[in-house]
Amino acid sequence: MGLKRRLFAFGLTLLLAGPVLVAPMASGQEAASDAVTRKIRERVTPDYPELAKQMGILGKVRIVVTITAEGRVTNTQAVGGNPLLLAAAGDALKKWRFEPAHKETTEVIEFEFGGTN
Repeated sequence: MGLKRRLFAFGLTLLLAGPVLVAPMASGQEAASDAVTRKIRERVTPDYPELAKQMGILGKVRIVVTITAEGRVTNTQAVGGNPLLLAAAGDALKKWRFEPAHKETTEVIEFEFGGTN
């Protein structure tokens, strides 16, 4: 019974916090910068991996990114998506630069890899 309560509480937390944490998705291989709190100075678009193209892998990926006060990406953590696509998105995000802020922040960035890319 304790497990059910913990799972319920976890699910409720995700339900309530999810819309706050996840930036809306943009089409193509662009990240949703409109909902990102920190302004982006320099954005690098991820390459669509050749193997993913050949295998017909499409879809969204979400990555939690930690940004220093100076605007550099120090950490990326995959939240969801195909591993082939996640690697490409993570590599691109490590090259992003954000506007400086008073402290380190965490953002969730979402990419969509489509068939036309």
